[in-house]
Amino acid sequence: MAALPAGSVTLHDARRKARRTVELEPFEIAAYAVTEEMLAELLGVPSAHPRRPAVDVTWQRAIRFCNALSEWEGLDPAYRVDGAEISWRVDSDGYRLPTEAEWEYACRAGSTKPQYGELHEVAWTAADRVDHPQDVGGKMPNLFGLFDTLGNAWEWCWDLLDPARYGDYRVFRGGGYADEAWSVRASARRGGGPRMHHDDVGFRVARGGFDARDGAQGWSAAADEENAIVDGPIPVGWTPLGR
Repeated sequence: MAALPAGSVTLHDARRKARRTVELEPFEIAAYAVTEEMLAELLGVPSAHPRRPAVDVTWQRAIRFCNALSEWEGLDPAYRVDGAEISWRVDSDGYRLPTEAEWEYACRAGSTKPQYGELHEVAWTAADRVDHPQDVGGKMPNLFGLFDTLGNAWEWCWDLLDPARYGDYRVFRGGGYADEAWSVRASARRGGGPRMHHDDVGFRVARGGFDARDGAQGWSAAADEENAIVDGPIPVGWTPLGR
């Protein structure tokens, strides 16, 4: 885990064509994505390639892994799970998914450019002509010492993608091994349903508890409710749920 200092990051909302700056408290985030080996040890699933990032992992399974890791280390689980309903206990010190703001702040590591380095040096992309995720740590890290935040595998975050258009879809960030350069950017965002799995989507864990109730680190339950209201046109290329 890398300890990141307090700071700020500016997020872009494509649908509303708006930007917002989020002030972040210090938190920790893993230097590497969760690997197949780690997932196997905690959840008992097969591991054919131990050092590759664990992909084909649903958002719900990522949540389950976070709670299992917390319990293994004697920490309070960060998530309360009641069937399909999952809530974040914001004051918990257990492992969890990063918020979208935390993820982008961690990825950028102080950079304001689309990529924090020359893409061929820091990320596995379509330009490398590989047909599966590569072992973690094979490219150069960013200035926070984090590997593969760009390329190799997209990474689940805690936040909803756009509840007005996509219901319960959750955000994933960073780009994957088969993506072109335009899609492998610190600001690029996509998402999927919490029970969906994709061959290029994995996750990395974060830690940090906060003195709050319904939100922290750029996310809040109240904002989710507000964002569920349809109030503008659909950006080019976006398809609403159900179409």
